[in-house]
Amino acid sequence: MEQQQTYNLTEGKVSKLILRFFFPVFFSNMLQQIYNVADTVIVGKGLGDNALAAVGNMSSLTYFVIGFSNGLAGGFSIIFAQHYGANKYDELRRSIASAIKLCIIITIVLTTGSIIALEPVLKLIQTSNLIIDDSLTYGYVIFGGLIVTIGYNLCGSILRSLGDSKTPFIAIVISTVINIVLNLVFIFVFDKGVFGVAIATIIAQFISVLVCLRKLKKIDIIQLEIRDFRRSIAMVLELLKNGVPMALMNSITSIGIMVIQYFVNGLGVAFTSAYSVCGKYINLFIEPGCSTGIAMSAFTSQNYGAGKYKRIREGLHVSLIIVTIAYIVLGAAMVLIPETLAGFMLTGEKPISLVAEFMPICGYTMIFINFLFVYRSGCQAMGRPFVPMLSGVLEMVIRVLIIILFVSKIGFVATAWANTAAWLGALILNFVAFEVNLRRKMKFSR
Repeated sequence: MEQQQTYNLTEGKVSKLILRFFFPVFFSNMLQQIYNVADTVIVGKGLGDNALAAVGNMSSLTYFVIGFSNGLAGGFSIIFAQHYGANKYDELRRSIASAIKLCIIITIVLTTGSIIALEPVLKLIQTSNLIIDDSLTYGYVIFGGLIVTIGYNLCGSILRSLGDSKTPFIAIVISTVINIVLNLVFIFVFDKGVFGVAIATIIAQFISVLVCLRKLKKIDIIQLEIRDFRRSIAMVLELLKNGVPMALMNSITSIGIMVIQYFVNGLGVAFTSAYSVCGKYINLFIEPGCSTGIAMSAFTSQNYGAGKYKRIREGLHVSLIIVTIAYIVLGAAMVLIPETLAGFMLTGEKPISLVAEFMPICGYTMIFINFLFVYRSGCQAMGRPFVPMLSGVLEMVIRVLIIILFVSKIGFVATAWANTAAWLGALILNFVAFEVNLRRKMKFSR
């Protein structure tokens, strides 16, 4: 019964296991990003470039908050997977119960804080008066619905830690279809503008939570009892030890992105629109790397818990091959057809030309962030979350320095070089940490 509900990644052919886990994650993430692109097209074509700029302007802020919750869920999932890999099911249930309590507290804090801080922060990053009202409307709805977002992140992290990447994929398929349909209805039928776009997102995420909960209720080994919710300071600290550094890594990285947003907004709305579209495509084209990182995390966590360190090395090799193939295909598209890609979302000649300057630079260097996803996930999964957190600080510092030093000299393309340099710096740090830690474990396990 258990084997039908969960998937043990500590036994069997490594490449087969990783690919079986990777493809549902990849397709679900791609669907999310394709939806984001479709969302951008719908907003841009249906509401205009200013509305698109307003939604895009919120991307760094939403990533700051939602990225924090994603990082927490990712950190918690490592603990879940390690307990599952070691067959410690009592500890697995206790860790899930403690994570639920923590997520309730965190949701209250993040929702309250983000709503209060939204308007001052938008003004701080030089949001144009032309788009600030739409940015506020969108932000209040998205942050008001954080309970749904955090709920999905937690449910998805539990399922993936148990080797199930198919259920989150099914949830994303359903929610993506619902989201696109609702966007079209709210924009073109009810004329709700960016408010309708945000409401559609929250409703669709709520549906994805229901899909995941339905599967979780069927997994025998994680059916929680009252005793699992008893206070356990040690378990809470273990979860926070892994979750907080990953959460801070995401939020710290987003600070660097917000600094870029500040300078971009200062250049004008056309630049804000262009940067929004560049961000959409970057997020879309790095999804194979991101998905491989999630697969690497689940695989490494379970095998680390089981003490099977040689399999982690095998998993690394398979993961690097996957992201290299993805880089060759998608990086080429960014280099060869940037104007065509920009034209799918934008109508103005100026924003399209800016996107065409930005994308080839990141297309050539996207291999850095693809490798970063793999090595960073490996570090986190082996219980070394502080190195990835430090790499987030490094990314922020590099982005800020390059923008401050070069945006006045080379203009908008400085944003592309800031990304590239940040990816490379973080990759080097995580690569060294991963190799040192894995070699040490392999040495002492002989």
